[in-house]
Amino acid sequence: MTSPLIDKLVDLKGVESNYIDAWGKPETVSEQSKRKLLSVMGYEVDNEDALTAQVETEFQQIWMSPLNPVQVNRENEALFIAVRLPIELVNDNFIISIDCENGSSLEQKFVPIDGDLINATVIDEIEFQEYLININHELPLGYHHLKLLADDGDQIATMRMIMAPTSCYHPQSVLDGKKVWGLSVQLYCLRSAKNWGVGDFSDLAQLVESSAKNGAQFIGLNPIHALYPANPNACSPYGPSSRRWLNFIYLDVTAIDGYEHESVQELVNQAEFKSVLDYVRNVDYVDYEAVTRLKLRALESVFEVQNNQYLSKNTKQNKIFKKFVQEGGDSLQMLAVYDALQEHLAAQGKPSWGWPVFPKEYANFQSPAVSKFIKNNAKRVKFYLFLQWQSALQLEAANQVANQNNMSIGIYRDLAVGVSEGSAEIWGNKDLYCTDASVGAPPDVLGPLGQNWGLPPMNPDKLYQQQYQPIIDLFDSNMKSAGALRIDHVMALLRLWWVAKGDNAKNGGYVYYPVDDLLGILALESQRHQSLVIGEDLGTVPEEIRSKLADNGVYSYRVFFFEQAKDGGFYSPAHYPVQSMSTLTTHDMPTLSGYWHCHDLELGKELGLYPTDEILSVLYTSRHENKQEILNSLHGHHSIPDWIDNKVDQLGMSKELNYCMQTHMAAGSSALLSLQLEDWLLMDKTVNIPGTFKEYPNWKRKLNRELEHIFTDPEIVNLAKNLTKAREDAS
Repeated sequence: MTSPLIDKLVDLKGVESNYIDAWGKPETVSEQSKRKLLSVMGYEVDNEDALTAQVETEFQQIWMSPLNPVQVNRENEALFIAVRLPIELVNDNFIISIDCENGSSLEQKFVPIDGDLINATVIDEIEFQEYLININHELPLGYHHLKLLADDGDQIATMRMIMAPTSCYHPQSVLDGKKVWGLSVQLYCLRSAKNWGVGDFSDLAQLVESSAKNGAQFIGLNPIHALYPANPNACSPYGPSSRRWLNFIYLDVTAIDGYEHESVQELVNQAEFKSVLDYVRNVDYVDYEAVTRLKLRALESVFEVQNNQYLSKNTKQNKIFKKFVQEGGDSLQMLAVYDALQEHLAAQGKPSWGWPVFPKEYANFQSPAVSKFIKNNAKRVKFYLFLQWQSALQLEAANQVANQNNMSIGIYRDLAVGVSEGSAEIWGNKDLYCTDASVGAPPDVLGPLGQNWGLPPMNPDKLYQQQYQPIIDLFDSNMKSAGALRIDHVMALLRLWWVAKGDNAKNGGYVYYPVDDLLGILALESQRHQSLVIGEDLGTVPEEIRSKLADNGVYSYRVFFFEQAKDGGFYSPAHYPVQSMSTLTTHDMPTLSGYWHCHDLELGKELGLYPTDEILSVLYTSRHENKQEILNSLHGHHSIPDWIDNKVDQLGMSKELNYCMQTHMAAGSSALLSLQLEDWLLMDKTVNIPGTFKEYPNWKRKLNRELEHIFTDPEIVNLAKNLTKAREDAS
C-alpha cells in the first residue's frame, strides 16, 4: 500500500528518503524500507483504517495538550511559547508561572488572543487555536518548570523550559591557543603488576600521573559503561547495559576499604584463587568470565565487611552511600535489580542473556513480580548498588590525580551511541526504544557491507514526550569525573541509520532527531561540568551536522588516514580545523604497524568481510597508493629523515617511521591531538574489527607491556618530549 498518508508520516516522523553516501553519491531509501521504519515506530502501515485512526488520535492529543512537553531555548534568543486552547477560551485571562531551577519564581499574565495566531483546527466541531506568546522575563540557564494557570490560579498544563548557553565549554588554555596532546587507551587493555587481569581505575590513576609528568594533558578512554556481571562475555564497551552507570570490572578490589580484613585475605590467599589470578594476569587476551568470577567473589567478601561494619548502621559511610543511591534514583535502582535478577535466572539455568528471554513475569521493571524479587533479594540488590558506589569513588580518585597534576583536560570519557537489545536501560524504559530496529551505518569506508550494531534506537517522539530527561541524564552522568566527553557517532544527534530487525544493514534508512534541542542540552551540561565535547564525526557525515557542531563548540574528530584530497594526497595536519581533535588511528582501525603491513586486509579476507576478491584487490591497491602518498607528505614536510626510503615498495613500518608520523601530527593545527598507546608500543593487532562478532576476539587484546615499564623506556620518554615541543611550537 502506498498512500498520501504514508508519505505524510514519512515526512512528519523524520524518515529520510534521500541521502548522500560516504563516497559523495546520492542514494534513495526504498519505499519498503521507509514503511518498515514506520512499522517499528508502532504504526499500522499494512492496515489503512487502523493507520488513519492512529494518526488522527495523535493529532487530537497534540491539540488537546495546551502546552508542548518541553522547549529548549538559547540564552541569546527571544523567548516564546505556543499555547493551544478551544476558541471560547482565547479571550480569557491566563497566567504563566515559571519555577526556576535556582529556586526563584516568575509570573506573567496574558490573554491568548493578544499573541500571534499561528495555527487552528476543528476537532469534534470545536475550533482550537494556537497562539505564540512572548515571555517577557529573562530566564537563567537551567531546567525550569513552566505552568499554565487559569486566572483563578488553577493549573491547566505544565511543560519543561530549558535555557541553554550558545556553546559548549572550552578550557581557558585552549581558548588561549595552547595546543595539547594526550593518549587514548582501552582501559581493559592495560597490563600492570597489580591488576587482576584487566586494567582498572588504579591503573588509570597511574597512567594519568605518568602521562602528565611526560607532557600529556589528557587520557582518553573507551566507554566504561555498565555491562553484564552475569553475562561477562558480552564485553563490547559499545553495547552496554546502561550508559549512565559504570562497569564494575574496572574496580581495584585491593583499594576498597575492607580488603585487608582477615575474611577477605583468607579468600584471596587460597591456592586456587591465586592460581586463577596468575592466569588472568598473564594471558594475552582478557578472560572476562574468569576475571568477573574472581572479582565478584572478592567483592562479595569485601561487601560483607563493609555491610557489617558500616552499611547496616548509622555511620558516616552509610549516610554517604544512601545519598549516592538516592541521587541515582530509579535508574540506579533499576540497574542493580536487573543485575541481581539476571544473575538469579542464570544460576537457575533459565534463559537470561537479556530481558527479552526473561520469564514473562519479569519482563518489565515495573511488574509486581519484580517488586517481590526486590523485597526477597534486598541484600543482593544492595551489593550491586555498592559496586556502583565504589566504581564512582575510584573513577573520581583517578580524576583527582589529573587535577593534582594540572592536566588542562584530564580524563576524557566516551559515550556509546546506544545500549544493547537486552539491556537494563531498555528494560526500565521500553516506551522510549524501538526494539524491532537497530542502529548502524550504511555502506562506507569502514564497513563496505554496511553495519548493524544491535542497538535499538530511541524513538524521537517518545524522547520528546519524556521531556528529554534520558538525554539529560546521559550527558550529566558521562561528564562526571572527567574534563571532556567524546560522543561516539555524534551524527546521532542529527540522524541515525535505522535497520528493521532481520534486514540487511544496507536496507535501512535515516531517521532524524531534534538536533538543535539536543545540542542545546549538550551545551548546558558541558558548561555545568566544565567538560569539553568531542564529536566523532566519521563515516557518512552530512555537512549540516559538521557546521552545527562547530557552531555549538563541539570539537570535530579528524583521523589522518581519512584526510585525503581528491588527487589522493593527504592533507597536512596544519590544515585541520583548530576546533578539532586529530588522531592517526582509532579503535575501529588497524594500528600504525597493522595498517602499514595490511594486517587488517589479511584478517578481513580470513573472516569473509569482503564479498569478492575484486573488492579486496582494489583495497590492497588503494592501500599501497595511500602509503606512498603518506611517505610523500612526510618527506614533503620534512617530518622524517632523508635516509628513510621515499619509495614504499621496500619500506616496512619501523619505530623511526612510527614516531615520526606521530610528531608530524603534533605539528598540526588541531587544538587536541590523541595518540594510541598501542602505537607507542609498536603493536600490530587491532582492538576491534567492525562487522564481526565471534570471528575475532574484539575488545579483549591487552597491551604488550606492563604499565610500570612504559615510562621507564627512554625512547618513549623522548617521544613524549618531542610531542610536547611540537605542540608548543604549533601553539
